[in-house]
Amino acid sequence: MSGITNDWLKAIGGEFQKPYYSNLYRFVKEEYGCYEIFPKSEDIFNAFHLTPLSEVKVVILGQDPYHNVNQAHGLCFSVKPEVDIPPSLLNIYKELQEDMGLKVPNNGYLVKWASQGVLMLNTVLTVRAHQANSHQGRGWEEFTDAVIHAVNAEDRPIVFLLWGRPAGLKKSMLTNPKHLILEAPHPSPLSAYRGFFGCKHFSKTNEFLKANGLAAIDWQIEDV
Repeated sequence: MSGITNDWLKAIGGEFQKPYYSNLYRFVKEEYGCYEIFPKSEDIFNAFHLTPLSEVKVVILGQDPYHNVNQAHGLCFSVKPEVDIPPSLLNIYKELQEDMGLKVPNNGYLVKWASQGVLMLNTVLTVRAHQANSHQGRGWEEFTDAVIHAVNAEDRPIVFLLWGRPAGLKKSMLTNPKHLILEAPHPSPLSAYRGFFGCKHFSKTNEFLKANGLAAIDWQIEDV
């Protein structure tokens, strides 16, 4: 597990010294030694490397990484450029097309969002190949809750996009009145038609950012 070296370290570095994290580290190291685990160990903290705390403008919460080969690379909903676009991300693109008139790209590589201040955080950061939720309840949730608390404490306007029930359960942690919280059903094919489609979260996010003197997010992902 490659370490975190930017300004996140000051905010959440204390987590690395806690007993739960020692247990989590041992568990994850053993899993990588015995099984195929995603993402690659050097990609576990990519969301933090690509989006420093001081630059966070939007938070998107996912659950655990994609569990098929070559998909996960440390950002929720994002896949590597050569991989087929997963169904949930395709529905995100459809909502972007309807909401903001954007073209649906030919790939699911969302690093462009991360580089603009969109923190794409899974609540669990690793998974065993082909076994969804296999690393739940091992300590990642405590770590990512600390991350959410750190962002909540930032003294500037930030947008939280909570899609689906697991993400919605984090709402009680978001107590800073400067932030905007937007909730919708998950974009998966099972629930997108219950209110994710038509939620207009992307245009609402940009309107909020601009109203607070911040640059809007360019949500258009280019073809590769």
